[in-house]
Amino acid sequence: MSATARHTYQVEVREVVQETTDAVSLTLHAVTGPTDSLDYRPGQFLTLRVPHPDGSLTRCYSLSSAPNSAMRPTITVKRVHDGRASNWICDNVAPGTVFDALAPTGTFVPRDWSAPFLLVAAGSGITPIMSILRTALAAHDNPITVAYANRDAESIIFTRELDLLAHCHRGRLTVTHWLESESGRPTEAALRTWLTAAPESHAYLCGPAPFMTAARNALDALGLDASHIHSEVFTSLTTDAFGTAPAPEIGGSTTASTATVELDDEVHSITWPADTVLLDVLLAQGLDAPYVCREGTCGGCAYTLRRGEVRMRENHTLDQHDLARGTRLACQSEPRSDTLDIVFDQ
Repeated sequence: MSATARHTYQVEVREVVQETTDAVSLTLHAVTGPTDSLDYRPGQFLTLRVPHPDGSLTRCYSLSSAPNSAMRPTITVKRVHDGRASNWICDNVAPGTVFDALAPTGTFVPRDWSAPFLLVAAGSGITPIMSILRTALAAHDNPITVAYANRDAESIIFTRELDLLAHCHRGRLTVTHWLESESGRPTEAALRTWLTAAPESHAYLCGPAPFMTAARNALDALGLDASHIHSEVFTSLTTDAFGTAPAPEIGGSTTASTATVELDDEVHSITWPADTVLLDVLLAQGLDAPYVCREGTCGGCAYTLRRGEVRMRENHTLDQHDLARGTRLACQSEPRSDTLDIVFDQ
């Protein structure tokens, strides 16, 4: 049986804002899709089909806007050296440009908005951090520290807005910058002196992998609970997320589990072969399970495991906090218990 249709949109660029010489923000409007608006949560991302002379490219870009504001959905894209998609966007996109897009998704979303936030970013990693920051300031009252690393002052994305927000929310928001041109590379040892957080803080990290590793190690050394440190990881997709889903590969195992799956407010009982990933089982039954990459790198197929055990073949996006609260990836999960209870609630 073929998979059901994906939740796809066409989004039109309404405004292009040149944030820096190498970064632009694109304000978007849904012109076709399952709804007339892009419903998303702070920290999530959009998957776009980007036209290119070499053929269309599938890329994920974080939303920098806040869903609880009058601001239209906005993504911010920084030019990457030899990055075909980011360079095409920075050089060619104008108001009126239309992209194919998948519905917003992602697990880099705060759940406890009462805790102090330490928002740590490097370069374009500020994009989902801005969505979280804007949401927190507009709808919550927790104290926030933003620690933002860049090559130099000219590289700082949202520099004026960050200055303005820090001024308007003095006593609640602190913004601190690390500039390599002045202080050298932000090593783990250096980050231990730069990053500070109250023990009850939740830290959200986004940026290049080496930076996030150094930041996580620094926060761990400072005594911050590992379950309070959350990371957003992106890698370029190698598959076309907009293409027809490949025929589900249902394994030949004689061992199978029984799973109860809550999806789109409906509950389904499925037989799940031991050597088959959950996503393939759901698609084979014609269920509209969410997914983007099928590679374990984006979190677009995340679900919550309420009961039972699974083994994930790959995991390049969920951190220990995600795993501890039961988050798993449908495109990588194989059953390891007789009965399981699952809900797609991301």
